[in-house]
Amino acid sequence: MNASTLPDVEQARFNMVEQQIRPWDVLDPKVLDALFVVRREQFVPPALRALAFSDLELPLEINAANTRQNMLAPKVEARLAQELQLTATDCVLEIGTGSGYQAALLARLAQQVTSVEIDNRLVAFAQNNLQANNVTNVKVETGDGRNGWGTTEYDAILVTGSVPAVPDALKYQLRVGGRLVIIVGQAPVMTACRITRTTAASFETVNLFETVVKPLRGTTVSHFKF
Repeated sequence: MNASTLPDVEQARFNMVEQQIRPWDVLDPKVLDALFVVRREQFVPPALRALAFSDLELPLEINAANTRQNMLAPKVEARLAQELQLTATDCVLEIGTGSGYQAALLARLAQQVTSVEIDNRLVAFAQNNLQANNVTNVKVETGDGRNGWGTTEYDAILVTGSVPAVPDALKYQLRVGGRLVIIVGQAPVMTACRITRTTAASFETVNLFETVVKPLRGTTVSHFKF
């Protein structure tokens, strides 16, 4: 790819990948391809489209209403997608749909994505974004998925907000061999983890990277301080 001949939007996307995302150890060719195909600027609230490729969290303001939720920074979205280790036949559960962009990335890497969002305004926003971008293998459902969703077992689960502790219900909604990627802790110390279900009753946890993101909507955060 010759960056010098790209139009402005594609140049900005190229720079996002090369300057923000690759240096964050996102090197999986399938993930990098998805970042070029899924048009991030079309999932950002219209007033913020000029910032679509910036190394920032962007507030999800819908029709001038502040949902108090953010799009994660591009490098975090990309790293979370990579750490799920998805294959083309995987069925994925996402908790926290937001703009729908993360779900669209996952949909490029997997067979089917079920995404659960607690805020009706974001459900509608994400559904519109996904439809406008011809993403047909994401199903957005309304509800609180903090403690699991339905009875289906999944190959991979992604939680897009932080939690103070990993809910057991999400771990047990993994198929054997399935991966849960989740950000655990409270500001200023949070760690992204990948939890793999190795047998019916056992799990293996790998700490991936440190970050700070907003708590998952509805999650109770302790304000106790030593």
